[in-house]
Amino acid sequence: MLDAATLAALMQGDHGDPFAVLGLHPLGADPATDGWVLRVLLPGAAGITALKRDGGTPIAELQRIPDSDVFEATLPASAERLVYVLDVDWGTHRHVMEDAYRFGSLLGDTDLWLLAEGTHHRPYEQLGAHPTEIGGVAGTRFAVWAPSARRVSIVGAFNNWDGRRHMMRLRRECGVWEIFVPHAGPGDLYKIELKGADGHLHVKSDPVGFRAEMRPQTASMIHGLPPKVPSNPARREANSMKAPISVYEVHLGSWRSNERGEWLTYREIADQLVPYALDMGFTHLELLPVHEHPFDGSWGYQPTGLYAPTSRFGSPEDFRYFVAKAHEAGIGVILDWVPGHFPTDAHGLGKFDGSHLYEHADPREGFHQDWQTLIYNYGRTEVRNFLVGNALYWLERFGVDGLRVDAVASMLYRDYSRKDGEWIPNRWGGRENLEAIDFMRRMNHIVGTQREEAMTVAEESTAFPGVSRPPSPDLQAGGLGFHFKWNMGWMNDTLRYMQQDPVHRKYHHGQMTFGLVYAFSENFMLPLSHDEVVHGKGSILARMPGDEWQRFANLRAYYGFMWGHPGKKLLFMGCEFGQGTEWNANTALPWHMLDYPMHQGVQRWVRDLNRVYRHHGALHQRDVSPDGFQWLSHDDAENSVLSFVRWGDDGTHVVVVCNFTPVVRENYRIGVPQAGSYRELINSDAQVYGGSGVQNPVRQTEATALHGCAQSLSLTIPPLATVMFVVEAPAA
Repeated sequence: MLDAATLAALMQGDHGDPFAVLGLHPLGADPATDGWVLRVLLPGAAGITALKRDGGTPIAELQRIPDSDVFEATLPASAERLVYVLDVDWGTHRHVMEDAYRFGSLLGDTDLWLLAEGTHHRPYEQLGAHPTEIGGVAGTRFAVWAPSARRVSIVGAFNNWDGRRHMMRLRRECGVWEIFVPHAGPGDLYKIELKGADGHLHVKSDPVGFRAEMRPQTASMIHGLPPKVPSNPARREANSMKAPISVYEVHLGSWRSNERGEWLTYREIADQLVPYALDMGFTHLELLPVHEHPFDGSWGYQPTGLYAPTSRFGSPEDFRYFVAKAHEAGIGVILDWVPGHFPTDAHGLGKFDGSHLYEHADPREGFHQDWQTLIYNYGRTEVRNFLVGNALYWLERFGVDGLRVDAVASMLYRDYSRKDGEWIPNRWGGRENLEAIDFMRRMNHIVGTQREEAMTVAEESTAFPGVSRPPSPDLQAGGLGFHFKWNMGWMNDTLRYMQQDPVHRKYHHGQMTFGLVYAFSENFMLPLSHDEVVHGKGSILARMPGDEWQRFANLRAYYGFMWGHPGKKLLFMGCEFGQGTEWNANTALPWHMLDYPMHQGVQRWVRDLNRVYRHHGALHQRDVSPDGFQWLSHDDAENSVLSFVRWGDDGTHVVVVCNFTPVVRENYRIGVPQAGSYRELINSDAQVYGGSGVQNPVRQTEATALHGCAQSLSLTIPPLATVMFVVEAPAA
């Protein structure tokens, strides 16, 4: 017989070890003589009869313990290996059901060890909700990490959202609670109900839920773990340092809408966006975060469901379809990934088990003042494992090509956006977040060893050294291990320059050349991202000075300089056709602008830049190597003209000349590295792009030394233009 305290704990949903009392248990020290007791907690039941599962023969009628919803029956010694089901009288109907408490433990010793140690590369294979079959019974096995909780339950429609029905077993070795729930299956909604260490009841979404309800609802949905996408050697080559990488950054909710003004689905986006990106010549798509998130206005950067593709656009299978369609077209997919912080929503990770489990307890470490969000405790091995596992999850289970890690600077520094006294130094007294540094090194190492074709990209805005350099073999020193780093300095300097009236640009010439001082200190990607067309900044086109013709000419010249400059490329959606207004995430891009020739010209210019960039190895093969770049003239500030050479692996080269004034430069001489005939490869002033049509015929070099070269060319440089030249016929 249960004592009063145990009975009360069960009825109040406050029992920390329900498997010790529910289900089938020996009555005494010797079950052979004392027999067994079958005990069931089933709120709402009027009566329960135990039946043999094979054949349905009645075994015993369970009796209600007075003033409770606990039923029990004593059984003979032969019941030790009894496989039973429960015939439940609900008052209005009867229902035969399995008992979750007749099933044994689920996690194996190896998984327990790795989860406890924080070295389980794929924790999602054990944590979360996994539809499965045990002993011929279909159901779902659940596991959740909540080491400080007093009690954890799975709640859903399958148990009337009653946390007493499926209280879980604690595996103390690793702080994970587990249970197999018969009859719960794909499509069922569920939440995790916890009696926290703080004594309060918390109802949470599953941190490792593979699918989530559409906001504002917050339940997780049982959904099978997506199968692995096989590694693809072609993607490894396409994502390499020497590959042409031109990225089209997209916010799925506002790229396009349907005829009713609603979001497109993943499948509709795949069928429209992929052909468009292919036609435009982009090599990769980068998606603003697709993790599940409660607030549309965060654009996905405040996720509550790191393992769930947002349900706004469809199912996980629909998202896999999108990635597969992109790969069929030879286009890579990069996801913006947010391991830097998470929102304070009650159903999220904050105080998950009544303690500061995922975040730091001290707000000087655990609260992000700028975004009013919580910061992961990277020093906790289980938290680090949760995040690293998530990186592999997207790469392996959806086949995405890479992850662009958001807000790396906020992770690297403990005093990021904090005043004196608002942050805690590291153990050496410094400002660097040593635990975050360790996390990033480990994440990049595991991604690099487990998914070799994948790339990682850091959005990092400081001069922290070695962001895209490999760490030491023991991961205790060296770089952070990212493949690429966004060149935020280049973006800020060059945009400031382009906003200047051309008459003043000669005083700011260094803003266009300074980037080459450090261009090869990291593996850079040149970003004109969503951050540059929001929050009152206006569009890129709107920041160009002059009348309409000059603004478009400036934009084309700037893009030409960007595509000629060392570094991989990234352009946010709408910029490719010169969107005139600031990006609005609540509405589709203004595609009607393409009814106007000047916008058509910008779009065609970007398309042709991508074509030239991909076709000519000199423009991409040595993007991250100093031997791929050679200045011709960087000091003609008076005329605001720049000229340089890009070199390919085979010794071929492309000459790039930029004129950032509206003045045509006649008989402008530049040195060139090779004698012969040079022709225009691409010219932003061509009339087909909306330019004035100032172009050069094929030009023959002359033996006039200039810019460190024995040969030179006399050119006509168009106004506000970038022109690229290649050798048509080398001198004999």
